This record gives sequence, C-alpha cells and structure tokens, in this order.
Amino acid sequence: MKISFGFSAAIIFIISILVTVTFSQNIGPTKGSLVIVGGGNIPAEISDKFIELAGGKDASFIYVPTALEDENLKTINSNLFGLKNVTVLHTRDRQIADSEEFVAPIRKATGVWFGGGRQWRLVDSYLNTLFQKEILNLLNRGGVVGGSSAGATIQGSYLVRGAREGNTVMMAKGYEEGFGLLKDVAIDQHINTRKREADLQEVIKTYPKLLGIGLSESTAIIVQKDSFSVIGKDYVAITDGKDYDGKPYYLLKQGDSFDLSERKKK
Repeated sequence: MKISFGFSAAIIFIISILVTVTFSQNIGPTKGSLVIVGGGNIPAEISDKFIELAGGKDASFIYVPTALEDENLKTINSNLFGLKNVTVLHTRDRQIADSEEFVAPIRKATGVWFGGGRQWRLVDSYLNTLFQKEILNLLNRGGVVGGSSAGATIQGSYLVRGAREGNTVMMAKGYEEGFGLLKDVAIDQHINTRKREADLQEVIKTYPKLLGIGLSESTAIIVQKDSFSVIGKDYVAITDGKDYDGKPYYLLKQGDSFDLSERKKK
C-alpha cells in the first residue's frame, strides 16, 4: 500500500510526531525505579522495598560510599541492609570512574545504593563519566537506584547544596548538575530535622521549570516513570512556585501518590 502526503499534510504529520515524542518523555526513569530517602535512619519498609525492586536478597547489589569523607571511608564495608551479594564501588579519580574495569560490576547488578555525605564528592568523581552512563543503563534494564541524603539529592537533574564551602549554600556554581535520573527536579533532604521545608523556594524562583521535592528523614519516595509514592515515617514537601496559605510548599504523607507530569497529588 502506497501512502502519499501533500506538503502541508506532511509538515503537520511530522509536527504531530515531534509533539507526541516530546510529551511522552518521562520525568522519572522509563524503566526501573528510584528509591530516594531524606537521610537519617532507614526503616525496614524502605530498605525492603529497595531489595524487592532489585529482585530480592539474592540479587547483585552495588554500594557507593563516595560522598563520605576519606576518614569515614576507612571503616566502610559491604554490609548494606544485611545483603550478601554487595560490591563496594568507590573512587576519587574520574579516569578510574571512566574505565571499563571499574564499571564492570554495575553491568551485573540490579540495584545500586548511594550513601550519604557531601554531594560535591559524587559530582567530582562520577558526573558525565562511564560510571554515570552505566547507572542509567542499569535503570534501563529495569533495575533500581536508591540513595539517602547526598545519595538522594544527586539523583535529581538540578543539584542543591553542592557547594564545597558548606551545605547551607543552595546554588553553587560548578555544582548545580545532578545525575538527572529524575528530570526537571531539585531534591532536598533532612527537611524536618534541619527546618529546611522552605529552602527550595529560592531555587524554584530562579529556575521556574524545576519542581522542588524536599524529603524528611526516614522518609522516601518510590519513583517509577512519571509518578511516585511516599513511604516512611514523615512527610515530603513539594515546592512548585505557588503559595499555599503563606507557605511556598505543601506536604505529602505516607501513602500519598504524586503525578510528576501533572505536578499534582493523585
């Protein structure tokens, strides 16, 4: 069967395809899942969900402690949630992070966990390297990426609190790009214990395209494609540039679901 188009019809057809592709892009991972935790103690319901999404306790896991200070790394071992098949991956050398040998364990894994510390260390070691590419490939295979505190913030596209000078600086030149596992989003953490609920306001005012997600300690969002659900002990603060009874955010709680494409609670 032969199909022919006039010039105008062809242009309309092409535009419709481009529009469809544009609006079908996911904010979260097309495949796989994200487990993003606001720091503090990690309840069993969160760690168990991470393990379940990776395929169970017998799956192959990666633990990345790179956000920690060097002194604290000396005592790091592979004891992640009591799992047996865990490989610890760490380097301060971007050339090593870009090497086939370093990333080989990621290609066999179904779950990666980023520990807490300071975000800038993850940027210096891994941003735009083969390591980051393999993290995305793991998601595309249907795996799960989890992380807490700095390991949560790095998963967003815009990185907050990345300054080497201290974690009170929200926007730091040279340290504003995260891994982009969650697109058009800035992620903050420890918001309940450190009174950070409103801190994303200045970021969203500067970059209105972004959605701000602030996470309490011991609380997580489970992200799949364009939605997430809240699990854990406390609340999540959403900052979208609007006013909510005099506050720049509103709260989600355990069991709530959120549509990332519509930017509203389900």
